[in-house]
Amino acid sequence: QVQLVESGGGLVQAGGSLRLSCAASGRTISNYAMGWFRQAPGKEREFVAAINWSGGYTNYAASAKGRFTISRDNAKNTVYLQMNSLKPEDTAVYSCAAGYSYRSYYSSEYEYWGQGTQVTVSS
Repeated sequence: QVQLVESGGGLVQAGGSLRLSCAASGRTISNYAMGWFRQAPGKEREFVAAINWSGGYTNYAASAKGRFTISRDNAKNTVYLQMNSLKPEDTAVYSCAAGYSYRSYYSSEYEYWGQGTQVTVSS
């Protein structure tokens, strides 16, 4: 079992930045691809970014490309999402997940999930 806990969310003005963290416990995440997803009120959960087990390969949704950066520190059992140039439409609950392929956009292909952290971007 892998337990995931997200932190770093909050309220930020449009154009600002936030860095989300996802701390894992129970098992090392070095064997897993890790992803970030988000869900806005009234909308389905959507893929944001993913990273392979070593950190050498990443995958981004079109909405995140060029603004967000996913990274990981396996020694700290932690994954990060640096979000820059935030927009009001980025407002959502952001969740991290552990899976088996960084190429996967589908939440059903991720096995372990955190509870999420709220990100609110004001205009």
